[in-house]
Amino acid sequence: MALAHAILALLLDCPFTGYDLTKTFAGSIGSFWKATHQQIYRELAKLEEQAWVTVETIPQAGRPDRRLYSITDLGRQAFVAWATQPCDVSTVKEEILVKVFAGAIVGIEPICQEIQRHRQLHAETLANYRQIEQQFFAERDHPSKDQIFPYLTLRRGIRYEIDWIEWCDEATECLMKGERQEARGEGRVNSLYE
Repeated sequence: MALAHAILALLLDCPFTGYDLTKTFAGSIGSFWKATHQQIYRELAKLEEQAWVTVETIPQAGRPDRRLYSITDLGRQAFVAWATQPCDVSTVKEEILVKVFAGAIVGIEPICQEIQRHRQLHAETLANYRQIEQQFFAERDHPSKDQIFPYLTLRRGIRYEIDWIEWCDEATECLMKGERQEARGEGRVNSLYE
């Protein structure tokens, strides 16, 4: 997915200034697609060049003019064309998994500490998602047509965080069991690749 499509997805609902778009992006799509405000502003300029968005300049007294971005019909058509195409499964790039994979060189304790740190981060994100679910999706069993799609996206995020927390617990338990076995002299845990 290109950043352009993520921006267009937000502009489908209403126009945004660049500033408001970056804030909204961070609080919604930013949960699963990362972009800096510089990247977003660069992409907005490209979208304007392609005539996928228009910009209305709103003068402000004593402050820089506001630039309000709106999606055009051409931009909407481009988004629909993209959205109806099949997409690939995303490649996983998780730094912690590389560390765990090669954890034998570092030792159990530092890897367990990092796993527990990740568990805490995922638990905090899950709590945030649950709060969003309570605040914006009170009718979870019967979401409206407008709410069903954002709700399904949120549900994917919730399940993702739950899975990470469960994996962190499983990994910690497995590593601690291996450490106890070594302490009792029962030998090391066999590698999956031996």
